[in-house]
Amino acid sequence: MPDKRIDLPQGTLDLLILRTLALGPQHGWGISERVQQTSSNALQIQQGSLYPALHRLERRGWIKARWGTSENNRKAKYYELTRAGRRQLDSETDAWKRLTAAVAQVLGTA
Repeated sequence: MPDKRIDLPQGTLDLLILRTLALGPQHGWGISERVQQTSSNALQIQQGSLYPALHRLERRGWIKARWGTSENNRKAKYYELTRAGRRQLDSETDAWKRLTAAVAQVLGTA
């Protein structure tokens, strides 16, 4: 069976994380699982990409983190969207829609 996973274009990971956190606070593993599930397993975020992205988003003030207990009773860092993160999500979503519409036009599928 051919591999149906898709390599993410540069900058897309931030958008996916912000969108996932718009649904509510989540720990890193949960973010990764949610993206994988909602993409029908086409998108898989590796830990080596996820955690640097989470730290970058936190430094930019788009997400904040707190320690909590996971559903399997382990200590986990939970991330949530800030107001600035919500604005960034809206901005990046609009830019993504414009980009994909333009690419579709060039490919002749619009």
